[in-house]
Amino acid sequence: MAVDFAKVRDFIRQRGPGMALELTVNFVLPFLIYDLGKARLGDVHALMASSIPPIAWSIIEFARKRRVDALSMIVLAGIALSLLAFLGGGGARFLQLREKLVTGLIGLGFIGSVLIRRPLIYEFARATMIRQKSSELALFESRRNDPGFKRAMNLMTLVWGCGLLADTAAGCALVMTLSIRDYLLVSPILGYGTTGALALWTFWYARRARRRGEARLAEARAATEAAAGSEAT
Repeated sequence: MAVDFAKVRDFIRQRGPGMALELTVNFVLPFLIYDLGKARLGDVHALMASSIPPIAWSIIEFARKRRVDALSMIVLAGIALSLLAFLGGGGARFLQLREKLVTGLIGLGFIGSVLIRRPLIYEFARATMIRQKSSELALFESRRNDPGFKRAMNLMTLVWGCGLLADTAAGCALVMTLSIRDYLLVSPILGYGTTGALALWTFWYARRARRRGEARLAEARAATEAAAGSEAT
């Protein structure tokens, strides 16, 4: 498959500065704050200080976009749980574990949404279409009760839930085996790697499911037309 370098260049030009800023706030600054502050503040307080930039980033992004939908509620829940992780005392590793469990709770939220028949992937996709005023919104909503469509939404939501739970388990194992400094280096790689892998899989599976759905609709339409033709004769 040929690579469209023009599209890659345009993507980097448009999204590159924002991605660089996000990496700085969520990866570089927390590491530097902890590394420079641990001698004076101690491990626990240095960890708490290092979490300020990511939490502030999440709050600012939410306030800037000013939207209330399923994705926003997940972000707000993550912010609230991250703040609660600082309460309750304990050592640095317990603080890291409590903060990492935020991802696990969000993963459980994905799985729970399937159990109550409101898969979050559907809610996210619908909210995005509404914001973008997509012309495909009506078609998307009309397929909500289609068995194949429901299966796809449920599967994607379950994969995200299980992926986030796996990320949580791996993160907790790393908390117990790595030094705090090393964990701060490895944890963002694990988090971004998990999210990136899940996003790529979702993109691939959604396109595959859409092609299959369109093929089923075409077959059903052809069968209806054939039946109508036979009745006419």
